[in-house]
Amino acid sequence: MEWLGLYNYWVVVALMMIGFYIVIAQDNLIKKLVGLNIFQTSVFVFFISLAYLEGGTAPIALEGVTQYSNPLPHVLILTAIVVGVALTAMGLALVVRVQEAYGTIEEDEIHQQDDLH
Repeated sequence: MEWLGLYNYWVVVALMMIGFYIVIAQDNLIKKLVGLNIFQTSVFVFFISLAYLEGGTAPIALEGVTQYSNPLPHVLILTAIVVGVALTAMGLALVVRVQEAYGTIEEDEIHQQDDLH
């Protein structure tokens, strides 16, 4: 029953599969961006889960403390969140341009219009 204690990893796998399914199954470009964001969030949760150290404290020199948590994964995730927000904004800007050019954000309709030209 030890595997039940690893629920955060089960959440990571579930979020990854949900995000991946949305990207594969949906034709709407906005929904694809949402799926990519869900997948990205699962990666963030995974890295934070790996960084967890039971009994660890902040890396500040204190008397009697022998076990410190590594702050590097948390800093990397903060940076990744900022990059993720910027990429989402860029993706939304591209979707707006696609909508202006094709009049739709449905992938099938875009491919049909490209085949006609």
